[in-house]
Amino acid sequence: MAKKTMVEQMFNDIAPTYDKLNHILSLNVDKGWRRKAVRRIVETRPADALDIACGTGDFAITLAQSGVPHVTGIDISEGMLAIGRKKVSDLGLDIEMHVDDSERLSMADASFDAISVAFGVRNFEHLQVGLNEMHRVLRPGGIVCVLELSVPENPVLLWLYKLYFLHLLPFFGGLISGNRAAYRYLPTSVLNFPKPKAFCEMLANAGFQHIEARAFTFGLCRMFIGQKNDTPK
Repeated sequence: MAKKTMVEQMFNDIAPTYDKLNHILSLNVDKGWRRKAVRRIVETRPADALDIACGTGDFAITLAQSGVPHVTGIDISEGMLAIGRKKVSDLGLDIEMHVDDSERLSMADASFDAISVAFGVRNFEHLQVGLNEMHRVLRPGGIVCVLELSVPENPVLLWLYKLYFLHLLPFFGGLISGNRAAYRYLPTSVLNFPKPKAFCEMLANAGFQHIEARAFTFGLCRMFIGQKNDTPK
C-alpha cells in the first residue's frame, strides 16, 4: 500500500479521538508550539495563508483568530476535515477546508502570502515534491513555516523519548483510539524524519532562502522558516 493511501486511511480511522489524544499525550505542550509558529507567520502580515495537512484545523483556526484575513486548510483525510469544519463553524470563523494532495496542489502559482505545515510534513510520501509545491504556490516574498516533532539530541532525553514514544504512546494511544498501529506509526515517522540540517537543505533545494531552524522544549519540536525570493529569476 502506498504511504499516502495508508496515511489517509489511518487518519480517517483515528479522527474521532485525535484531538483529545493529541493534547493528552503531548501534555498540551503542542499548543504553545503552535502559538509561537503562528506569531512568526502573523508578524509578516499575510493577506492569506494556506495550512497544509491541516487535520482538524487547530493551526488554521489559530491563524484566523490571530488576524490572518483569509485562511485555507487542506488535508488528504476527509475524516479529519469533517471534524475541523465543525470546529470552525462552532467558532463562527470563515476558513475554507477541503481535500487536496500536498504533492499536487490544486492552487495556481503564487496564490498565498504564507504557507504552514504543523506536525504533518513527515507524513508526505515524497517530501521534496511537497516542498517544491509549497514554493510554487507561495507568492514572492512570502514565507513557509514548518512545525514538526523532533528527536532530542541529549542522550538521557533521547532514552526517555524512545521509552515514551515507542512504548507508552502506542499503548495508551491504541487503547483509547482502538488503532494501536496508528500510534506505532506516528512516533516511528518522527524518528525517520530528516535531521534538521538535512531538512534545511531540502527547503533550499525547493528554492527557499533565508532559512531558519529553531528548537522548542529541548528539541522535542522544531520550527523551520523559509522565504521565497521576491526577485524573479
